[in-house]
Amino acid sequence: MNLLENISREKLAALSLNWEHAPQKWEALPGSGLRIYVQGWLDYFQDPNGVHIKDDAPYLWMNVSGNFVAQVHLCKPPTTSMGDAGALMARLDAHHWGKLCYESTSFGTTAAVSVVTNGISDDANGADLSLSEVWLQMCRAGDVFGLHYSLDGSGWRMVRLFKLSLPKTIKVGLVAQCPTGPGTTIDFLNFSIEPRTVNDLRAGI
Repeated sequence: MNLLENISREKLAALSLNWEHAPQKWEALPGSGLRIYVQGWLDYFQDPNGVHIKDDAPYLWMNVSGNFVAQVHLCKPPTTSMGDAGALMARLDAHHWGKLCYESTSFGTTAAVSVVTNGISDDANGADLSLSEVWLQMCRAGDVFGLHYSLDGSGWRMVRLFKLSLPKTIKVGLVAQCPTGPGTTIDFLNFSIEPRTVNDLRAGI
């Protein structure tokens, strides 16, 4: 089920989708999808050096209990400020979360970037992807999570496998971030969350 089909404020409420740090502006895309206008200098990151401590970007989330598979189809950020990204995030609080981003990197590329935060953030660039659109996936099986990307929404490639001890019920949703630039827009075309367990966390299926 695409949660962003014919999205509206009324549908957000009906689906129990909530804003944390709501953007100043968002709008529905024709037919299906969500465009978020994100201001500059907004991010989620607990810098190991203690310099870049941020927990303030727009986050659209719902409570999810138990194992799940979350997928999002999103577009490449239209700007190239380092860190501009749309992301999937699973979160307990400011110091316990994981996210998978389609992000403009400091190397002038766009990549599948993962960040796992357990007190402090562990940040890792994945594959560079010169695509206008990409699919991201996050799977939970107990306290182990798998992060994946796909070119077509069906064949998945692993970005990261990690353990993060979290309660049964956590927040899962979409992030639009712009940590170093003046602002950007992020287009999310499709978003789904299924209460199921994949057979292989590394393969994402």
